[in-house]
Amino acid sequence: MPIHVLTYLLVMTDPAIDRVFAALASPARRRMLDLIEAHPGTTIAGLTDSFRMSGVGVLKHVRVLERAGLVIGRREGRVRRLYFNPVPIQAIYDRWTDRYASFWAGRMADLKDSLEHRLARGEGAMGPGPAPARTPAEQQRKAVASG
Repeated sequence: MPIHVLTYLLVMTDPAIDRVFAALASPARRRMLDLIEAHPGTTIAGLTDSFRMSGVGVLKHVRVLERAGLVIGRREGRVRRLYFNPVPIQAIYDRWTDRYASFWAGRMADLKDSLEHRLARGEGAMGPGPAPARTPAEQQRKAVASG
């Protein structure tokens, strides 16, 4: 039977964001998340094999990850399969990067234009003077010509 995992669109409230950051603050939980992502459908018992803590300890960490929306548990009989949900991390990423992306894109475009104009005028990228050779062949020709 194929397993289908559905991730969901999430509008992150401040308390939800706090839960994600709190869940990711623990090195053990980050490692668990990495293992769940690498092995979709793993179980608590499967995770416990990778840690020096009891199954109850692992279960408590997994519950924190589930409350943060980072892990989705699915019951199959007596076993609960665990799946990584990247949506909360993506939502946080989008919130923080979208706000600043246009600012940095504009600055990088300005820097590129400035450097191209300097090079076109025969100035080096670091100021007046000849532009540095760009390829190994140009560097070799320059070395032969100078000496």
